[in-house]
Amino acid sequence: MLPDGLILASASPRRQQLFSLLGVPFSSLRADVEENRGHGEKPEEMVCRLSRTKAEALAEDYSERLIVAADTIVVLDGQVLGKPADADEATAMLRRLRGREHLVLSGLTALGLSTGQQATELAQTTVWMRPYSDEEISCYVASADPLDKAGAYAIQHQEFNPVACIQGCYASVMGLPLCHLARALSRLGLTLPVDVPRVCQGFTGHRCFIAKGILRATI
Repeated sequence: MLPDGLILASASPRRQQLFSLLGVPFSSLRADVEENRGHGEKPEEMVCRLSRTKAEALAEDYSERLIVAADTIVVLDGQVLGKPADADEATAMLRRLRGREHLVLSGLTALGLSTGQQATELAQTTVWMRPYSDEEISCYVASADPLDKAGAYAIQHQEFNPVACIQGCYASVMGLPLCHLARALSRLGLTLPVDVPRVCQGFTGHRCFIAKGILRATI
């Protein structure tokens, strides 16, 4: 059984949309956490730590609720690309990513403070960008869509359509790897009322070849 009213520690509309596919009641609350990289910290360690920190930031005030938190970053040549500060930085990021391969990492934590249960997952997706033009970059940046997104792009943006192909989880690039979330909740003894791969693929329109392997795996 699932406890009533899970909490999603995020104000992101994209994460809210993805979470709503799971068919369970939830509230969405912003976790006020500094998203900085620690000295010598690997990107994989960073996203997992930040997901745990976000969950813990809400846990004291909502100790009886199960909290889910996530963090997503773009990594290019070992450098973490966060959300651009302005249009110029967004343009620079998109030019660096153009026609190249990079890594998208999502850390995800499910935390039940009252039970002492916690599960953290890491989703890694390799993304290849298409060779979009400077004019396309300018039009996309002018829309302001890149400004609240790690790496300055949304994989699902239909007009800009920046991604050529991926190897990994499409929903993770959007910000919430649903099969990893289902696996984390399963580790806490919770079962979701929906077929997660089916609802995810129906929403994203992306055919997934890794869902069964994720859901079968035990950690």
